[in-house]
Amino acid sequence: MKTFILSLWNVVMEHNHNPLKHIPDIQVRHIVLQVLAWMWCIIFAMSTGSITVFGVSAVAHALVIAGIVVTVATFQTARIQPNRFVSLARGVGGEHE
Repeated sequence: MKTFILSLWNVVMEHNHNPLKHIPDIQVRHIVLQVLAWMWCIIFAMSTGSITVFGVSAVAHALVIAGIVVTVATFQTARIQPNRFVSLARGVGGEHE
């Protein structure tokens, strides 16, 4: 069951496993995923008959997806350009510069 849930998660949320992997720009992938999330928020809100549900659901989806995208982008940057994070560390003398 754990493998099944993990594979479903990967198909929807993991950019290397879903069809959005063919979009080269991660920012475009992000907006497409946001639009899909908002679409599902609207569908859920309309099925329950509550506009309040839409607002809560849309904000929750936006936060979760944005967090995932920032994490993936950070990991990709760390893999491709690890020196971009050097300025966040201490200076040569051991202090912040």
